[in-house]
Amino acid sequence: MKLATFEVDGEELVGALEGEELVVIDIPSMRALFELGTPVQEKAQERKTSRRYALADVKLKAPIIPKKIYHTAGNYAEHAQEGDRSNWVAEIKPWIVFFQNVDAIIGPDDAIVYPEHLTKELDYELELCAIIAKPGKFISEEDAKDYIGGYVIFNDITARDIQRREMQSSNFVFSKSIDTFCPFGPWIVTADEIPDPYNLALELRVNGEKRQVSNSSHMSVTLPQLIAKFSPTGYSAGDILTTGTVSGVAAFSADPQAWYLKPGDKIEAEIEKIGVLRNHVVSWKDAYGVDAPEFEGF
Repeated sequence: MKLATFEVDGEELVGALEGEELVVIDIPSMRALFELGTPVQEKAQERKTSRRYALADVKLKAPIIPKKIYHTAGNYAEHAQEGDRSNWVAEIKPWIVFFQNVDAIIGPDDAIVYPEHLTKELDYELELCAIIAKPGKFISEEDAKDYIGGYVIFNDITARDIQRREMQSSNFVFSKSIDTFCPFGPWIVTADEIPDPYNLALELRVNGEKRQVSNSSHMSVTLPQLIAKFSPTGYSAGDILTTGTVSGVAAFSADPQAWYLKPGDKIEAEIEKIGVLRNHVVSWKDAYGVDAPEFEGF
């Protein structure tokens, strides 16, 4: 089942995608749906209403606003290898984790605002994410699969020049947490629809040009391993766990300045069996009607 949050006539609703229509689910929010218990697709089925809207007539929103985003990184060896080749400031290893800023979340077709006074190196990172199905803590690897409620696409927008300086002190949160830097979508695909999340094609395009092309089979750790590893912090239903990006980011390319994102760029982040998350980059002036402050870096 594909589950979406959408807006129509000023009302925000939760729905299940059926063909080219969204069937409204009687629930105040996507997180509230996950909080009903598992399996989430059965809870959604029980609360379907007779209200239907054409997908073309609604505005899709970020599918869920979680309590926490567990941002894990370094889980694809190919990304670490390209970092080594580019002499990145620090080694990229598995088991990196930090909490992401939920207030930076945007949805499909929303604008990524380029903070020109903070960065000159805006990058993309395509990631597969798992939605935590139910509350839990101190979870074994054997039980962790039962905590996967669904999957969603994430484009981890990153200010590389800020990140480079942050990583000198082994910390890189601000560079990924600036307003509009967390696009998620276009919807959540429930776990029963993707029994094997380790054989999904991943592709990110900028203005139609392929930048990242890989497969989730290249992940060096498993989702149950990640879920179990960080479970002592305690999960809430609807939390998001990211899984790190694949090779092909601008920063590690042969010509980073040519590949860094710029106002006017159109980004398509696609994962097999989930869909395509589309966003565009706008300038500070287009977003806020005034010129950006003078460049100050971080």
